[in-house]
Amino acid sequence: MFIKQLSVFIENQEGRLEQVLEVLKQEGINIISLSLADTSEYGLLRLITSDPAAGQAALKKQGFSAMLTDVLAVRLAHQVGRLQEILSFVCKAGLNVEYMYALSNKEGDASIICKISNGDEAAVLLKSKEVELFSQEDILRIFC
Repeated sequence: MFIKQLSVFIENQEGRLEQVLEVLKQEGINIISLSLADTSEYGLLRLITSDPAAGQAALKKQGFSAMLTDVLAVRLAHQVGRLQEILSFVCKAGLNVEYMYALSNKEGDASIICKISNGDEAAVLLKSKEVELFSQEDILRIFC
């Protein structure tokens, strides 16, 4: 129901993002999706990878602040209004979308990664509305 997202705090300095990506490359870790947000002092890199635990360990070994977070991976049909419909379910249940980013797959569907307040409740709600959620195994099978 949940997948692991690798989150990395990086200083807003030239070359730091490349260094993170180099560590993952050296470990043979494939990046499936990513989101990068920044403030004036640091950036927050969120990644879906082929091996989030190994990525976290490798990055920590190199001095990066890295953590794993449970997120939902939601399949979306290419259909006008589908994302709005899903978000309507979430909002009407009193849940909040903390962040979201896109995920493309080999099967041609659109998908999203999202962190929703009270993730367990969100997962049950979405499944009850017949919204397909990817498992960690699905991510490896479909996206790698």
